[in-house]
Amino acid sequence: MYEYPLIQATGFRNYGPVDAREGVEVRLRLPNYRGMRLSLFDGVDVTIDGEFFSYEINKLRLHGEVYDLEGMRDATTVRWAMGDFGTVLVPKQGGLTPGIHHVKVAARTRAPYFPPHLQPLPVNCERLATIVLP
Repeated sequence: MYEYPLIQATGFRNYGPVDAREGVEVRLRLPNYRGMRLSLFDGVDVTIDGEFFSYEINKLRLHGEVYDLEGMRDATTVRWAMGDFGTVLVPKQGGLTPGIHHVKVAARTRAPYFPPHLQPLPVNCERLATIVLP
């Protein structure tokens, strides 16, 4: 189910092998009122329990493909449509412990009809999210 908040209630989990977690996933809805080219998306800043992870190191998984920042900027033919989920991959060795965590994101978008000095436009959201399994 597609929820209005940018951070979706499902999809918050550790990723990587169980004995060597590589990071945390955060599922997002499209941070725009209509579909957009992925090249107009400029990454996501993520803060988990006060620890900041820059848009420059986080990656995005969309339609099964993983994009780093340069990959997103070059993806001029990839479309993020309304109703599609994107997953931010936050590198954090060992992942998070099971329990409730405070998650904040700033999804950075570009609109071709806005002046350059106003871009990127951050779309912010925060919520509590739970890691169930280590």
